Amino acid sequence: MFAKPDLVLLHAPSVYDFRKLPILFGPISDLVPSTPIFEMYPVGFSSISEHLERNGIRVRIVNLAYRMLKDREFDAERLIARLRPRMFVIDLHWLPHAHGSVEVAALCKKHHPEIPVVFGGYSASYFHEELIRYPQVDFVIRGDSAEEPLRQLMVAVKEKKYPGTVPNLTWKDEKKEVRVNPLAHVLPDLDEYSNNYPNLFRSVLRYLDLQSLIPIHDWWEYPITAVMTVRGCTHNCVFCGGSNFGLSHFYGRGKCAYRSPEKVAADILAISRYTNAPIFVVGDLRQGGEEYSRRLLSRIKTVRPKNQVVLELFTPAPENYFQMVAEAFPNFNFEISPESHNEEVRRATGKFYSNEQMEKSIRHALDHGCSKFDVFFMIGLPRQTPASVLESLDYCEDLLKTFGRRLNPFISPLAPFLDPGCIAFEKGEEVGYRVFCKTLEDYRKALLAPSWKYTLSYETKWMSREDIVRTSYEAGLRLNRLKEKYGLLDKATADRTEKRILLARQMIGKVDEIVLLSEPERTRQLMALKGSFDQASMSTVCDKEEIKWPVFRWRLNFPNILRAIFQRRPA
Repeated sequence: MFAKPDLVLLHAPSVYDFRKLPILFGPISDLVPSTPIFEMYPVGFSSISEHLERNGIRVRIVNLAYRMLKDREFDAERLIARLRPRMFVIDLHWLPHAHGSVEVAALCKKHHPEIPVVFGGYSASYFHEELIRYPQVDFVIRGDSAEEPLRQLMVAVKEKKYPGTVPNLTWKDEKKEVRVNPLAHVLPDLDEYSNNYPNLFRSVLRYLDLQSLIPIHDWWEYPITAVMTVRGCTHNCVFCGGSNFGLSHFYGRGKCAYRSPEKVAADILAISRYTNAPIFVVGDLRQGGEEYSRRLLSRIKTVRPKNQVVLELFTPAPENYFQMVAEAFPNFNFEISPESHNEEVRRATGKFYSNEQMEKSIRHALDHGCSKFDVFFMIGLPRQTPASVLESLDYCEDLLKTFGRRLNPFISPLAPFLDPGCIAFEKGEEVGYRVFCKTLEDYRKALLAPSWKYTLSYETKWMSREDIVRTSYEAGLRLNRLKEKYGLLDKATADRTEKRILLARQMIGKVDEIVLLSEPERTRQLMALKGSFDQASMSTVCDKEEIKWPVFRWRLNFPNILRAIFQRRPA
């Protein structure tokens, strides 16, 4: 190690012992870039790092999950033992990390009892009063604006000052009494944060450690980048902890904080100068209003970067929006999540547009040159029955007949957990959900269950856990066959996916039999199936390649990267 950081940001795997434990994770991550251990660290790591570095605090990001996934010999504990920062910070943003994050914190305390351990993220914020009582946790920073509170906490720790004035902080005093400071720091906009990529480039050189910065398992083959436009949401999907309901009730976020359209455009153009890889723009550009999207796209229009750009639609859009997008981006893609073909089910989830409206948007996008339009359906929704799920597959076929191969439908279970703070979690009976896990420790234990059927934290009035699991595999089989029929998949790929689905379904049945056995036979038989579990938990209901956008001979522009590294940082 050539430099010593003041602060280390650690990203833990979902389950710390995933390399040893026999767990059938199931199709819980098929529609996101990560594997079932969720090795992708939060985007907030980069903004935290940039803000602290700008204020003289050296930060190192260590993606333990990625390192453990890519190298079975990698010893995470040994690396933690070698690190000696002034502070460790661990993310617990979403609950799939409930086990791994707390275990990593314990390792930090085991080897460095004198170094403070800090948690942050939505789930850490929600369960802050439970989390702070774990002996390995010293501080929890609440809310979605952790950058400045973390800087103030770092200064207090460094100068051995009383942290009672640090906003958003939950902590333990000298007598181990829990203190909860006011949730007073909630950013009204995001413009104080500059483009974060140069800071990440500098980090690679400072610590000579590229591996720990890699965000996803196959980044070298698919180096997608992200641009954030907003914190917060104007919508209220019943299952989302990042909805307006969840953010306003539990994280102090009463309204959205936007990054100005000019700065978002500058971020996109900067990335296009570093690499020709795909750029995912997070958040529907129209959330900030028509003028917001117009200003942003007009800035891009003068340059027209060649990268594949991916944009989200939270609701259908008029034709003129797609025309503006096409004028700005020569290679653009869209995605939308109607959740169900059934408009009554869709309304019950908090979305209020019709199939006709959505289909008009798809047609407009394709007519204006959209390369790929992804449509996401979900299993485990209010008012949704097993029969309704399968009817969504009939609707998928109608979409494929109408729009052809540039439209790509997906279906996946809402798994493994309901987000804490979402409407379905807080008002389960009212909207038809039965929630099994209520505390952080409940979730930690659930993650160690031998299959995702037993990890699921909920069921609905219309579908039991058994129904959700069975229907997920049946829907996956049907959609896989539809994609082969309509030319989205070649036969070899479709056959491989079908074999994985059938294997996973078989493994679910075997686990159901094994859990009835007593120890040690129960563990012996589960361990004998670990290889099959691992095989059946990756790209289960669809091939992982299907969610990707085209990458043709991607490259890094090293001269521009070097200029970014050595340019003067913004004040």
